[in-house]
Amino acid sequence: MKELQARLALFSAIEGGHVFWSQEISSSGAEYVYKKLSTGGYDQVKFAKTIDCLRATNTSAIAKSIEIAGAQFITPAMEQWPSQLNELVAVPIGLVVKGNIEVLKERGLAIVGTRNPTPYGVRNAGDFAAGFVDREWTIISGGAYGIDSAAHKGALIAEGSTVAVLAAGIDVAYPAGNSRLFAEICENGALVSEVLPGAHAIPSRFLTRNRIIAALSQATLVVEAAFRSGSLRTARDAAELMRPVMAIPGPISAPTSEGCHRLIGERSAELVTSVADAIELISTL
Repeated sequence: MKELQARLALFSAIEGGHVFWSQEISSSGAEYVYKKLSTGGYDQVKFAKTIDCLRATNTSAIAKSIEIAGAQFITPAMEQWPSQLNELVAVPIGLVVKGNIEVLKERGLAIVGTRNPTPYGVRNAGDFAAGFVDREWTIISGGAYGIDSAAHKGALIAEGSTVAVLAAGIDVAYPAGNSRLFAEICENGALVSEVLPGAHAIPSRFLTRNRIIAALSQATLVVEAAFRSGSLRTARDAAELMRPVMAIPGPISAPTSEGCHRLIGERSAELVTSVADAIELISTL
């Protein structure tokens, strides 16, 4: 089995964000890990589910499903691969990408936040996205309702590029109400997924995809976030990569800004109130 086929097989059998398998593949190669795993070279009790899934894999069928979805499968060995992802502890085995792959290598800002924003948050997400697009940045987010959608829309309205990193398969409109938005994103930007076409979103995939959002971006901006929010995970992922993290303050009584205030209070994020502030901050770090 060739390296690309081995990666496809492992990609289908191993859930994204798995540190052990990522490091094994990075150090020994996908072909070696595939052979060792399929012949019982790893713990057959501990990895029984992965082994069974791998042995049942049909790489030709997987490749066909990606092609039918109008997407491409890229790996760290390919020229199209965004090298900034290699800084992750768990480098993706591969990615399924639909749209303009080249935007993944462009200078990007992650804009993240709550799925239940206030009008204040929606306006700021759109304005910051448009402002950065005007300065030739790509906007990266997660394609969810709320702040994510506002950021993507702000970039598109400003006629810029945006990238949505999905927790589901590239052909699964999740959330369903954003199917039209995803189609528009593909025209000038890209949809990215760490799972096969047809795969549905599960809670753990939202957390693992956050690290990809952080790694693709040169900086991360949290617009509105509750005290316990997945957006704070993205901010921490960015900080671990030594990338700048920024947060927009809100009213002290607003639950939707508690997460931003927490980041600012803990010195985990820099307070910004305008696009000019954010650009100046990033340029000095």
